[in-house]
Amino acid sequence: MKALVLAGGAGVRLRPITHTSAKQLVPVANKPVLFYGLEAIADAGITDVGIVVGATCQEIRRAVGDGSAFGLDVTYIPQDAPLGLAHAVLIAREFLGDDDFVMYLGDNFIIGGITGFVDAFRRHRPDAQILLTAVTDPSAFGVAELDGSGRVVRLEEKPPQPKSDLALVGVYLFTPAVHTAVRAIEPSRRGELEITDALQWLMDNGKDVRSTVVSGYWKDTGNVTDMLEVNRAVLETVEPCTDGSVDSDSEIIGRVSIAEGARIRGSRIVGPAIIGRGTTVADSYIGPSTSVAEDCHVRDSEIEFSIVLPGSSIRGVRRIEASLIGRRVDVAPASTTPRAHRFVLGDHSSARICS
Repeated sequence: MKALVLAGGAGVRLRPITHTSAKQLVPVANKPVLFYGLEAIADAGITDVGIVVGATCQEIRRAVGDGSAFGLDVTYIPQDAPLGLAHAVLIAREFLGDDDFVMYLGDNFIIGGITGFVDAFRRHRPDAQILLTAVTDPSAFGVAELDGSGRVVRLEEKPPQPKSDLALVGVYLFTPAVHTAVRAIEPSRRGELEITDALQWLMDNGKDVRSTVVSGYWKDTGNVTDMLEVNRAVLETVEPCTDGSVDSDSEIIGRVSIAEGARIRGSRIVGPAIIGRGTTVADSYIGPSTSVAEDCHVRDSEIEFSIVLPGSSIRGVRRIEASLIGRRVDVAPASTTPRAHRFVLGDHSSARICS
């Protein structure tokens, strides 16, 4: 069995962070989201992995390499444009051959991994297996409609009027039957080859498409709100450790991981939280559900329920919360005279100020 990992999306909903970084490499608990998926694939006993890449190909390649760090053998499959999940299957035909495979969206996150789903698929081997979960806004996802016995009868991509609240999770399992389906369908109104249309084609042609409702934790990390929520959930599982240095004037409370080379001085850190290598926290408060990456400097500031990416500096800021701060960002108080706001904001940013 093989795996096909999709890592070619542009990450529009995470701008401006994704203007300069692949969305699949934005860290959760100081580890790229994509790495969790690759680890889950390896844990399921799959070693042959194709990664579909787009404009951020070189960044993905530098991060993942040949896959050996994960116990995987990785092949990169270029995609000229993100033309749909079924298009990714279409262009990966040579790599996939006639093997069964799991397709995993590189920006999705499932706590508990996929081993149980892969084992069940291997035992029963339907033509396709999909995972479903109830969501509050199904119109943003592929949506499944079930009959009275729980069998999938219809699938629709981002419907304006969803027939149910069951969204497709970004993990799919297929036999080679799907290759006929992706060749048979036409682009949708969005101009993409939709995997929901391919699945519908399989059902319409008498193939065995099964579904499982996910009872664990799943998130599509495509926006800041979900990214912060995934970060919170992962931090709840982090093992506390103090490999860095903490002075006697500091207080560490709860589940806190302090990496080697980090320095905590005169500060209070309340977990769950993680502090990366080479980061300095001085005269500050780091609150729950916060990840501060490597080589950051936090001084005389308060941060809670946030993600701070590598190399950033936060100085003299009274309170930061529910924020995603990019790489090598400098956050500091503005001069009080003259009284004015001064910004450099990326495209599609959202700012909240006290006027």
